[in-house]
Amino acid sequence: MQSLRRYCAASLILATATFVLVGCKSVTTNDTVDYKSAGAVRGPNLSYPPDLITSQADRRYIVQDGSATMSEYNAAVKKSVQTRKNVMTGIPGMRIARDGERRWLVVEKPAPELYPQVKDFWQENGFLLVTDSPSTGIMETDWAENRAKISQDFIRSIVGSALDSIYDTGERDKYKIRLEVSKPGETEIYITQRGAIEKCTTDSTGACISTIWTARPNDPELEAVFLARLMERLGMTQEQAKAQVAAPLGPKTPKAKLVQEGVNTAHIVIAASFDRAWRDTGLALDRSNFTVEDRNRTNGVYYVRYVNPKDLGDTKGFFTNLFSSKDDSSLKAKKYSVVVKSTGENSASVYVQDGDGKPENTAAGLQLLTLLTEQLSR
Repeated sequence: MQSLRRYCAASLILATATFVLVGCKSVTTNDTVDYKSAGAVRGPNLSYPPDLITSQADRRYIVQDGSATMSEYNAAVKKSVQTRKNVMTGIPGMRIARDGERRWLVVEKPAPELYPQVKDFWQENGFLLVTDSPSTGIMETDWAENRAKISQDFIRSIVGSALDSIYDTGERDKYKIRLEVSKPGETEIYITQRGAIEKCTTDSTGACISTIWTARPNDPELEAVFLARLMERLGMTQEQAKAQVAAPLGPKTPKAKLVQEGVNTAHIVIAASFDRAWRDTGLALDRSNFTVEDRNRTNGVYYVRYVNPKDLGDTKGFFTNLFSSKDDSSLKAKKYSVVVKSTGENSASVYVQDGDGKPENTAAGLQLLTLLTEQLSR
């Protein structure tokens, strides 16, 4: 009904203004992704890299008592130019890595130093963070609307923000960000997107009587857009970042296979090394309805929570909670351990354990493995 009300209100207002605006041409925008105008509270304005202007640098332009020599002035200017060059050079050793259809960013810099910059990046792009965990390197944004999908016609340009709430795409996105230490001094940054779309429920005549939010497929292109933007934020030029992200993807990875040993006893077999299986399992968890609370790469364990929509008994109620920033532990979330084990140079297995570290040989465990297999096979 929310969509119907927005539609009726918009129709009434636009009809009133039509006689003034007839014959006007459309105005388009080049920005295909824009969450800033969705009304989210953003962080501080960081139009300039934070290292470019510091309190110490600012003091050089405050008139001080006493005299200054030309050599001191020239030295200050030289230092300012060098500071700007260092900042604009960005982080060396930054590249996009690929494995089939998956992309992620590799940066030769420790994760603790990168985390604050990545956090600022998401705030600058109009997102609120509902998960902000520097100790685990995990962030998750709240649901937000991509306002760039709304046609920027002449009427909307004239009316402006006063009626901005009337326009709605009927879609929402949220992003999970995970910083993974691959080796000392090098960090991998993964960005995964989840989407939801508002759909009508109809009566026997086919008329829309209400709307509900349902999940929509993952969009790898949105992930690619933000990977490129993050590379720019870290110092790479826009052209370089876009070129790296746009490079052709490699061949698809071998598909994972679910091996069922009994009624509810199963595990996943992946034809890949431990490093690759660990990475792919992490991405599969991020793209599913799992919340990664912690992980131990040495032991190959992801500690997760999972909310099963069927446990709620009300799919509509579940998706109503999609846009709540509250911790999903208030729902029927259960804790599990997802264990990745190396079984050879190019083979690995994935198991699910319960909160006590025992094999989850139940229907729920089989369902979780089935969901992970679907994600790992994409």
